[in-house]
Amino acid sequence: MMGSAPKPPVPSAGMAEEPPYRLTEQVGHLLRRAHQRASAIFQERIGDRNLTPTQFAVLATLLENRPLSQNQLGRETAMDPATIQGVVARLRERGLVDRIPAPQDRRRFLIRLTDKGAALVESAVADARRVTQETLAPLSREEQATFLALLRKLG
Repeated sequence: MMGSAPKPPVPSAGMAEEPPYRLTEQVGHLLRRAHQRASAIFQERIGDRNLTPTQFAVLATLLENRPLSQNQLGRETAMDPATIQGVVARLRERGLVDRIPAPQDRRRFLIRLTDKGAALVESAVADARRVTQETLAPLSREEQATFLALLRKLG
């Protein structure tokens, strides 16, 4: 018959049945839980500076690679164009970043840290390191290295 779906194989004596689907064992769920843990620790350590994780990511990236175009900044921080645009706008409103003409093309703009933004992100770096340490604390040093390597591979 055309259009009918193939029937699933009937388990034979040697085939093991698939275990039941358990949400708590799925990669998306586990990554979401790990992200919630990291976010809570971030909020505890850095939240008093009134920075979100995405805002901190932009400031830290500019501290390391300043200045960058908004497109480059979005790629470096793994944010889509709409998200990076909103984050940069909020940081500009707070006086933490500003826009300057690109030296090679005065029609384009680069995003750079202001002195206020640099001071804020520099004051937060030690706490940001502690966020990573606390998030990974349940793992041994070897497990931490393996986990981070595997996350890089997935990303």
